[in-house]
Amino acid sequence: MHSYPAPALIQVKTLTEVAESDPRRAMAFQGAPGCNSHRAALDFDPTCAPLPCFSFEDALDAVKEGRADRAIIPIENSQHGRVADMHFLLPESGLSIVGEHFIGIHPSLMALPGAKGPFTAAWSHPQALGQSRHYLRQRGITPMSYADTAGAAAYVKEMNDPEAAAIAPPLAAELYGLDIIENNVEDAPDNTTRFVVLARAPLDPASLKGQVAMTTMIFEVRNIPAALYKALGGFATNGVNMTKLESYQKGASFSATMFYADIVGAPGETGVDHALEELAFHCKELRILGTYAQARERG
Repeated sequence: MHSYPAPALIQVKTLTEVAESDPRRAMAFQGAPGCNSHRAALDFDPTCAPLPCFSFEDALDAVKEGRADRAIIPIENSQHGRVADMHFLLPESGLSIVGEHFIGIHPSLMALPGAKGPFTAAWSHPQALGQSRHYLRQRGITPMSYADTAGAAAYVKEMNDPEAAAIAPPLAAELYGLDIIENNVEDAPDNTTRFVVLARAPLDPASLKGQVAMTTMIFEVRNIPAALYKALGGFATNGVNMTKLESYQKGASFSATMFYADIVGAPGETGVDHALEELAFHCKELRILGTYAQARERG
């Protein structure tokens, strides 16, 4: 808690007390109150008790330790790509993906009351800075990294520097007593972030009957020629749509490449079962990270 700027601590304490009183309603998120993940938690489940956590690891630990029933974590952004190192954090956590959620991201530039600029620096999460990089560059404002967007707003309030600004959701200006200088400072109007919801136990794919399902997995193919080509062939021949495929390195030797993938469908469906069987045959490792209801149609 004490890693937050002083203006955020009161808000953190209040939300934490509510979440701790009913862990079954608690949904952990990374960041200070007022950040996009806080908004996503309430948007996904208006009845939840949002539990602020300073880091992604803290949010995942809150679920593992039973202090929260679920966590909601940003995983990718339409403008700036991968948000968190979820390829590493998710498998290590032992948690399962039980849902996904999309929200439009429309941040504001905010500063101390009465400050008019020019502003020399803007503080925010690296993702938010990347999503507004053209806006900042055109105005000669130096981007400054902070752990989260709302925390950056609280930090600007704490610094009390009229030349410092923050890029954060409008709610953060309200919570921390800042003035909004300009709304919608994202470089693209369709700026969208995808979140995943994590829990200790996976969903039973059978419970998603009648819904379009998504399945997320990680795998490592055997170190032989055309292994990836052969491993993925089963999805094509069985008519399974793979909507995401990313590679990342396993260990410092760079000799083993892991893949992170999303497919439309769930285990128990004939085509998915056949595709996964063929994938497993060509893999040294295959782990299903979760099957959950699709929140947005993939074309």
